[in-house]
Amino acid sequence: MNQKVELKRALGLWEVTLSGVGIILGAGIYALIGEAAGLAGNAVWMAFALSAMVALLTGLSYAELSSMFPKASAEYEYTAQAFGRRLAFVIGWLIIFSGSIGAATVALGFAGYFSALTGASRIPSALILVVILSGIIFVGIKQSTWVAIVFTLIEALGLVIIIIIGIPYLGSVDYLEMPFGFSGVFQASALIFFAFIGFEEIVKLSEEARDPERTVPKALILAITVSIILYVLVALSSVSVLGWQELSRSDAPFADIANAAFGKSAFFILSVMALFATTNTVLLMLLAASRIVYGMAGASSLPEFLGKVHPTTRTPWIAILASMILCMGFVLLGDIALVANVNNFTVFVTFITINAALMLLRYRKPEISRPFKVPLAIGRLPLLPFLGIILNAFMLIQLTSEVMIIGIGLTVIGILVALATDRS
Repeated sequence: MNQKVELKRALGLWEVTLSGVGIILGAGIYALIGEAAGLAGNAVWMAFALSAMVALLTGLSYAELSSMFPKASAEYEYTAQAFGRRLAFVIGWLIIFSGSIGAATVALGFAGYFSALTGASRIPSALILVVILSGIIFVGIKQSTWVAIVFTLIEALGLVIIIIIGIPYLGSVDYLEMPFGFSGVFQASALIFFAFIGFEEIVKLSEEARDPERTVPKALILAITVSIILYVLVALSSVSVLGWQELSRSDAPFADIANAAFGKSAFFILSVMALFATTNTVLLMLLAASRIVYGMAGASSLPEFLGKVHPTTRTPWIAILASMILCMGFVLLGDIALVANVNNFTVFVTFITINAALMLLRYRKPEISRPFKVPLAIGRLPLLPFLGIILNAFMLIQLTSEVMIIGIGLTVIGILVALATDRS
């Protein structure tokens, strides 16, 4: 009898937490802080704080669900347990788009910094980056742990430098200045939520973590907390150095902050750091998107041909190609805020579903062991996931009508595909 080979459980609390911080700290803040400042003004730190609250509430729900179902399939598994395979397919569908759209957003961020250094056009630079990184994924490059840690440290170091640069400037602006009032802060919060996306990826390490029922929930909460502190401090430092008007006009905000404080040499260093951060994030997002396509094809939720593996490179080449084309299509939109917000639409819908799944499972499957349990409940009704649904829905309605139309269109297509697949 052949025994199924399982993934090696080699990750402890430190490794999972560090991986989580690395995923969250991706390049979203490098690319979007200028756009957010244009909406929220000097009160952009408030937008980060609101986004952090939404992330933390949903993170607690992920923590409980990951302790119940420590599976690498994560959201698909949680949704299937609560609502069945049809809705689970739609959520998986949205996550595929989230990966490709997220990669497009960060590729445009990369192009902004690259253009500031070289003068190259933004959209062609972003498209070339996507093609090159897809090629690297195709030939079978392995993201070893030490490389991931190095990139994480480079990304985190860039944020720490911005915080240090801003210390002498603290108090130089009115941190409650909101050019568009609280409406602008809410819109900025919906946009900047992209910078927090990634904490949900921690649960996908469940099958490689030791004692995952306890390790993963602790690591998830620790990683979100560290990221919140860094982000709020970075936001305060950024507006202190440049002010919201100049920050909002910048294609390379962190590089311009360094330039204002220390001159061209610092501008160059921060630009290079941003290129490392954005490149790493695009690579990881494309890799994740292609693997989700491959996995759903293997589970017969997508056409079987999408799961084909190249005989030489042993990589899912059609899934990689599909993810690359999808990503390039969103790069061509050119508007980094639009692309990021379309990605945020898919995430808000997913997070509403995850919070609802936790609430429903408290009633439907109370007997399942929950090594981690979200605190505060009235009977079986958990209050924090309910608040998470409300806040995610609130963030969702802050998005523009254009974004809503695109996002609803993607969701409807996913529902139609799910129904067609189910009938077959």
